[in-house]
Amino acid sequence: MTKVFHEKDGNLDFLKGKTIGIIGYGNQGRAQALNLRDSDQVVIIGNRDDIYKERAILDGFETYTISEATKKSDILFLLISDEIMTDVLKKEIKPYLEKKHKLVFASGYTIAFDLLKTPSFVDVLLIAPRMIGVGVREKYLTNEGFYSFISIHNDASGKTQETLLALCKALGTLKKGAIEVTFKQEAVLDLFNEQAFGPAFGQVLLNSIYTLIDAGYPPEAVLVEMYMSEEMAYTYEKMSKIGLVKQTNLHSNTSQYGAMSRGIKYQKLPFKRIMKKILENIESGSFAKEWDSKITKAKYKIIKFFAMKTKINRLEKMVRENLKLKEFDFEELSKPAAKDILQELESIKEEIKAFEDFFYEY
Repeated sequence: MTKVFHEKDGNLDFLKGKTIGIIGYGNQGRAQALNLRDSDQVVIIGNRDDIYKERAILDGFETYTISEATKKSDILFLLISDEIMTDVLKKEIKPYLEKKHKLVFASGYTIAFDLLKTPSFVDVLLIAPRMIGVGVREKYLTNEGFYSFISIHNDASGKTQETLLALCKALGTLKKGAIEVTFKQEAVLDLFNEQAFGPAFGQVLLNSIYTLIDAGYPPEAVLVEMYMSEEMAYTYEKMSKIGLVKQTNLHSNTSQYGAMSRGIKYQKLPFKRIMKKILENIESGSFAKEWDSKITKAKYKIIKFFAMKTKINRLEKMVRENLKLKEFDFEELSKPAAKDILQELESIKEEIKAFEDFFYEY
């Protein structure tokens, strides 16, 4: 039976006399550092000289280089991106690790797919919040807590479980629940959500939008009806609190009958077959190998460029202007840069053309 830990399972006494080093002061780093400090823990920050380090100083934390923070800490939270994790661990952390150290990961990805190796003499833990950084902080302040997936990859000290649950309590996740999984299960669940459910939902949403617009309905009304009203976000919230099916009782009888009677029309679509293939690709490590290659990084930039040029982006811009909504300006890859990269990638030109056709259609 799956183990789920709650507030009574954590004891902060196991953290007495320990210094916690937060490596990386981004969204998760800042939220977790503040939560730990508010739980009366000794917290320092290890970060490179950038705007994140400046923010940590403004927040009142003692800040050091990553290597200095490693030396001064007993417990290290590695809250940096997977892409730089291996390099940073090898050059700035590993040379200074001792038996006293415990490494805490927020994602099982690099360990699960053998992208990095940790020394056998240190404890290796996982605390993976199922919440973005802002939510981790907000749920701590409101005393609600947030779900996390937790695990132990290496128990060199023999006391890792107690430390893990104490850290979970200090972070505030035990108020909601910490669910025990393996590092690989956490990584696969995360990737599957991103690669199977997310894209499938996106296609359903886009096809719904264009079906209505092609039938002559005003774009402003369509986008508000489909997602801009935030009714769907409210429904998702009720799904989590009441239940996937039970929350339908909050809707009208007309709504319930329409959804249930028409839902059967989608049962024979090959969702499960496609999702099973995606799951197998993730579990086998094929996706991790693909993402780790240099050519994939270049391919990603091109795909993102095309994604930013989709019809829905142009449509949204017009609708947001008409509704007088704030426009968020995210930096995107410039067209000349995309073309330059494309010329260098002869081996994947056909594949890139398929991406271009797909994104321009939507």
